[in-house]
Amino acid sequence: MDKGNQTIVSEFLLLGLSSQPEQQRILFWLFLCVYLIILIGNMLIMLAIGLDARLHSPMYVFLANLSFVDICFSSVTIPKMLVNHIMRSNSISYLECMMQMYFFITFANMDGFLLVVMAYDRYMAICRPLHYTTVMRPAFCVLLVAISWVITNLHALLHTLLMVQLSFCADNTIPHFFCDPYPLRKLSCSNTYISDLMVFTVGGMVFVIPFACIAISYVFIFSNVMKIPSTQGMQKALSTCGSHLTVVSLFYGAIMGIYLRPSSSYSAVDTVATVIFTVVTPMLNPFIYSLRNQDMKIALRRLILPKVTMQLP
Repeated sequence: MDKGNQTIVSEFLLLGLSSQPEQQRILFWLFLCVYLIILIGNMLIMLAIGLDARLHSPMYVFLANLSFVDICFSSVTIPKMLVNHIMRSNSISYLECMMQMYFFITFANMDGFLLVVMAYDRYMAICRPLHYTTVMRPAFCVLLVAISWVITNLHALLHTLLMVQLSFCADNTIPHFFCDPYPLRKLSCSNTYISDLMVFTVGGMVFVIPFACIAISYVFIFSNVMKIPSTQGMQKALSTCGSHLTVVSLFYGAIMGIYLRPSSSYSAVDTVATVIFTVVTPMLNPFIYSLRNQDMKIALRRLILPKVTMQLP
């Protein structure tokens, strides 16, 4: 069916996660509570790091960036879902859909790149402690984050440009609560072979290469930790990596099985996995890092209960 490159559909319908009114109401309040937890939790992490001079080290600066990205990541999808429920409308305009997809890809990729940067920071701190201060200078840390932003935006731009070249005809219903690029591509009445090939190869590289870098970093970290004679020293070294490994497992455990496959295989199971890394992971990140990190506990306690903290010995 040849419709050229002209887009006929002017809006899409987001079917959400359920078609049952009762379930929709439950999901609305659930997502609202989760979104508030994401905002409050990640903002507290950012404030604690920004106001506590002892946390102005590369590891915590990267963590503050991760919290910022998590807020943006969840804000791309959840508010639109909540507004649609209040307005009793499932529609999203073509332009809004393309913008939502662009920022969704940007922040999803940025999450992965920041996890790589944080893994490299742990590698330098544990495996190259004598060179840590000379390598992980503020200018170098800023450069790492800036390069990550450039790459992720270019990747999102590629996805978006490929998508706008496709035609959308009769079917405009997306079986999701946001404009996920993979189910969206299935709606096209154009030939998507080249688009699928580009997205699969480039997207695969953007996800697999960071994951491989994290895995390699931890191979070196664990091999170096095993050489530490003191059990206490080994536990201290591993404790600094525990939070990061937990977040990596949550993020990549959900994402690897979804976006490294052709879009034709997208299913309801993938929708659940998407919810995990778009909603659940940003919500859990503040708890994971604060509960497993003594410095973060102290900083958050000082931020939330300053008078009580000042009275402690």
